Amino acid sequence: MAARTLQLPAAIQDYIIGLHCHFTTLVCLTFKRRMTFRSIDMPFLAIHITLCPAYQYSTRRYRALRFRARSRYAGGSYNKEYLTTTQYQTSVKEPQVKKKTPEQLRSHRWYGAQDMRAFGHRSRTAQMGFDRSDYAGKPVIAIINTWSDINPCHTHFKQRVEEVKRGVWQAGGFPVEMPAMSLSEPFQKPTTMMYRNFLAMECEELLRSYPADGAVLMGGCDKTTPALLMGAISMNLPAIFMPAGPMLRGNWGGATLGSGSDTWKYWAELRAGNITEKDWQEIEQGIARSPGHCMTMGTASTMTSAAEAMGFTLPGAASIPAPDSRHAAMATLTGKRAVDMVWEDLKPRDILDADAIHNAVTAVLAIGGSTNAIVHLIALARRAGVMLDLDLFDALARKTPLLANIRPSGKYLMEDFYYGGGLRAVLKNLGGLIRANAKTVNGKTLGENIADAKVFDADIIRSIDTALVKSDSLAVLRGNLAPDGAVIKPPAAEAQLHQHTGRAVVFSDYNDMAARIDDAELPVDKDSVIVLKHAGPLGGPGMPEWGQLPIPQKLLKQGVRDMVRISDARMSGTSYGACVLHIAPESFIGGPLALVQDGDLIELDVPARKLNLKVSDAELARRKAAWKAPAPRYERGYGAAFSQHITQANEGCDFDFLEAGAETPDPEIH
Repeated sequence: MAARTLQLPAAIQDYIIGLHCHFTTLVCLTFKRRMTFRSIDMPFLAIHITLCPAYQYSTRRYRALRFRARSRYAGGSYNKEYLTTTQYQTSVKEPQVKKKTPEQLRSHRWYGAQDMRAFGHRSRTAQMGFDRSDYAGKPVIAIINTWSDINPCHTHFKQRVEEVKRGVWQAGGFPVEMPAMSLSEPFQKPTTMMYRNFLAMECEELLRSYPADGAVLMGGCDKTTPALLMGAISMNLPAIFMPAGPMLRGNWGGATLGSGSDTWKYWAELRAGNITEKDWQEIEQGIARSPGHCMTMGTASTMTSAAEAMGFTLPGAASIPAPDSRHAAMATLTGKRAVDMVWEDLKPRDILDADAIHNAVTAVLAIGGSTNAIVHLIALARRAGVMLDLDLFDALARKTPLLANIRPSGKYLMEDFYYGGGLRAVLKNLGGLIRANAKTVNGKTLGENIADAKVFDADIIRSIDTALVKSDSLAVLRGNLAPDGAVIKPPAAEAQLHQHTGRAVVFSDYNDMAARIDDAELPVDKDSVIVLKHAGPLGGPGMPEWGQLPIPQKLLKQGVRDMVRISDARMSGTSYGACVLHIAPESFIGGPLALVQDGDLIELDVPARKLNLKVSDAELARRKAAWKAPAPRYERGYGAAFSQHITQANEGCDFDFLEAGAETPDPEIH
């Protein structure tokens, strides 16, 4: 206490602080970062507090001078901290030369002008408790947060958004959280796919209509990832994606449970009478036990992995389980990087080119990703004016091995995948199949980001020589039943069904199927082909995930666990089976699927990429002439707009007016 009675003049206090800060910097530089700034900073801070009793004043001066010295040590606007785990790396290039001045920031149009409107913007920001120094001349980072009480995949986003904000503040930015529609896969009906484009529009217009200089996109649950990226690509402000991360493994009586995959498995066993209602209820309580999206290689993990392969996340970000502490650290680093991206003017369309799309498609194939990725990546590519069609998917599928041993095509779950080396290890093992010079959000190329990736479990992450399958983890089918294409996931189907001909058992819509599928009198056997109509973009509506059609109960009791099933629906990435999906054009608009009748022979030949209805052209023409278009699903509201502008599955199911075209101008500030 006696020491704190010294009353040194402010100038001398500043001198002591300056010596402290510069000596600390000198030591750190001398030892080449083997000592952290903080490790030698704190002892000197204790000395400083003892000598400088005007505590409030001196601490404020200390922080200012320390920040100046620390910035010099870091070589940029903030100190880059590195996580030195083997599974996860977030190193970024040293900050590039700034391409913008504070006056060139987009937000300056709102805050920097000397007029009445700018007065209103500043005064209302002050109303929220911010001083002008909090935002003046700093990048405003919009954090698009898809949290809601009804989205279990994003329950941790309330905390993660604070960690993103922390990173933005630390990097010298001004964070602004902006809630957006939460597409909750388990709850939203008729399907989240109907609202993917809605969220994409909301994201784009949030960024356009407010004073945002850059964005952090917080998503993960299935359609949130493509939706946020589609909106950001169209707006084309600097943007970085923060993936939600998979949940932890499920557990039931010592058995590991996987999202979706084990739901379908044990539902079939319940219907077959092999497990009890009590068993089923116990599975219900144990299959989803932490924040995060599905921990199988469903659509969520597929699309966050695709986002990383395209270069939209920090390296390694997509593989980290949601509850892991490294996920929180990644969120903060994502916020930091968003600020630098604004100064560097690194925008989505600088990243998303033909190489990025090639890498995303190749990654999806190598991880055994969801068939839904086909629809989403086509839509993403077309937002940037990059052509992607089913032919490229099929061409890459013929030469890309399946390396990730993850359910439903493999054995393990996403938590295992992370510990085994994660997506970076898969991409490195692909070698020349990846275009290594593609740009990414951290300022490095994809090749640089994966150069030191390691595999820690060679059964989970295979080499090309030990691949689960050498090629064809997805296949595109064509024929008179699918002139514009259909898709199947061969590794998830029983091999004997890859070439199969059987008689059609036809259901006119989902309700018809639900009412009759377990009828003991249904004329069906294990060789039949189950057909569902009116499940496409317009017919569903929204192309729901109905494609894993149930096996009839009487066949389940006979031990049948897979059959050929075809529809114009999608299916969950967690699903499995010989399910032919995305048939285009869809039945609701008179595609050939609409003409299938009970008893027709249908031929599936995956190696030959064929899907044919064994009916004569003359008979098909007669049926087409007799076909009558069903009534529209919607007469008003969003559903009517959706119906008027949605494209078919092979075109990405985007709205026709949202694909790349003339730039939408920024709003005038009046």
